[in-house]
Formats: sequence, C-alpha cells, structure tokens
Amino acid sequence: MRFVIDASVAIKWVIAEEGSAEALTLRKRHRLMAPDLLIAEFANVLRTKIRAGDIDEARAEIAAQAIIAAGIDLRPMKDLLLPALDIAIRLQHPAYDCFYLALAAIEDCLLVTEDQRFLQAVTRHGSPKQRAACISLDDAIRR
Repeated sequence: MRFVIDASVAIKWVIAEEGSAEALTLRKRHRLMAPDLLIAEFANVLRTKIRAGDIDEARAEIAAQAIIAAGIDLRPMKDLLLPALDIAIRLQHPAYDCFYLALAAIEDCLLVTEDQRFLQAVTRHGSPKQRAACISLDDAIRR
C-alpha cells in the first residue's frame, strides 16, 4: 500500500519515542511518499529536540542522514501549491501541513500523521473525503 507521511511519523524512525515501532513497521511494509517539505520540517524537529536536550548535535546529524537514505518518494512542493493553499483556506490551518494532504489527494492514497492539531482541523473542517484520507499511525498499521 502507498501512504503519504509527514515529519511527525518520520521522526519516529530515528528518535525512540512513543509510536517508533509502529512507524518502523509502516516504513518496512509500505511505499511512502511526502512533499519535499518533509526535509525542512524534519530538520526543524531535530533542532527542537536538540534545544529541549532530547538529543545532541551528533545524533541529529545521524538522523538527518537517515531520513535522506530512507527511500521516501519526495515530491516537489511547487506542484502541490494550489491544492495545498485551497485546503489550508478551507481547513483554516497553516499551509505547511496541507501540502501533505494535497499530495495524498493527488495520489489517491492516505496521509499518515501523528499531528493531533492537524487531525483535529481535518475532522472539524475537512470534507468527508479529506477526513477519510487523514489517518493516525495506529490506523495505518491496522491496514
């Protein structure tokens, strides 16, 4: 099966935290894709974890190399701009997250995220198709 993933899922491959085992299972069993925005968001998560004292810089560099080598099919953001903007307006949510849902819609597959704020925004303001396309990591593992 194919899934779009965001940084909230990808970070679990390289930093041990709740859901890491499930994220690794998802990576092993399925074909994964993401907007190339994933790289920037992943780097920001690493910076946040360094600042919080969760990891050191050496660990962050290893994690950064791992995400590049993970084999995620990265798609250019420029191709997703208009649908992502439309989704952001309708969901009343920052556009960054909406690039992932736009890619899922274009590829006719599901978005797997652990971003609870985004899941809530989709639940509250998304179309029935968008609500069905945006799932948690636990839901993805059950498929």
